[in-house]
Amino acid sequence: MAPRLGLKTGSAAYKLTTEILNAMNNKLLVGRIFCDLEKAFDCVDHGILLCKLKFYVINGKDLALYQSYLDNRYFRRAIYNDSDNSNKVSGWAKVRHGVPQGSVLGLLLFLLCINDLPKIRNKNSAPIIFADDTSILFAHSDLIDFNKHIHGVFVTLNKWFKANQLLQNFNKTNYIHFTTKRNMSVNLKIDFNNNLITNSSYTKFVGVTVDNTLSWINNIDLLMNKLSAACCIVRNTKTYMSASSLKIIYHAFFHLGMSYKIIFWGKLVDSSTVFSMQEKAIRIIGRMWD
Repeated sequence: MAPRLGLKTGSAAYKLTTEILNAMNNKLLVGRIFCDLEKAFDCVDHGILLCKLKFYVINGKDLALYQSYLDNRYFRRAIYNDSDNSNKVSGWAKVRHGVPQGSVLGLLLFLLCINDLPKIRNKNSAPIIFADDTSILFAHSDLIDFNKHIHGVFVTLNKWFKANQLLQNFNKTNYIHFTTKRNMSVNLKIDFNNNLITNSSYTKFVGVTVDNTLSWINNIDLLMNKLSAACCIVRNTKTYMSASSLKIIYHAFFHLGMSYKIIFWGKLVDSSTVFSMQEKAIRIIGRMWD
């Protein structure tokens, strides 16, 4: 199965931002639930996954190949005992859940497992999924209907998680009500089976910090901490390395971090501090030619 070209983490963040801004421009109430799946890749049930592969018309030798990849895997635990310098080992148990995280095939199988999740949406909600980052946007003109739709979809969402043996971490799942700086935020009580999720003013989504006014200021603050550390690395290694080696270090530790999601925060007034830090790092490298 070929990868979907052109789809990156920035695409998910861009789609999220665009839909929020469109709803706000239409003067709608807009909020989003950011779900956190607990050990998402480790909880994939092999039986459910194979049934879904059959549903997607993966049969015959192709299905047998996936089945052989998942079947006949065993594990056991070894605990080191300090007192007598020995290991205590448990018996072997068959692995019935989980796909290898970090592998290409593991990610593909996980995506196939959650591929039908967007079907839980209604006309007032829009899910955005990138791997195990799941969020659902809600927009409505009336507060009562807005609240009702959120609770309805959240209940359906958790029933889907339960049916697919995936666990939602309610302590890390949160709700953000997006608004302009002039308007007051709306705090909603959203729960499922007495598990209440947190109302928050910001959260992490596909590597960026999203706040309730889409100011992106938190991203600059976090980025400056990383770039300051990267600048120190360049400064401390300049006496031991050539200019070409320093350029490699600069691109690995500094330029890569600065370029990530620059499309969102690059136009802000506070972004000048980032570019000032960049000039500082370049000057340090430039002194190698002095």
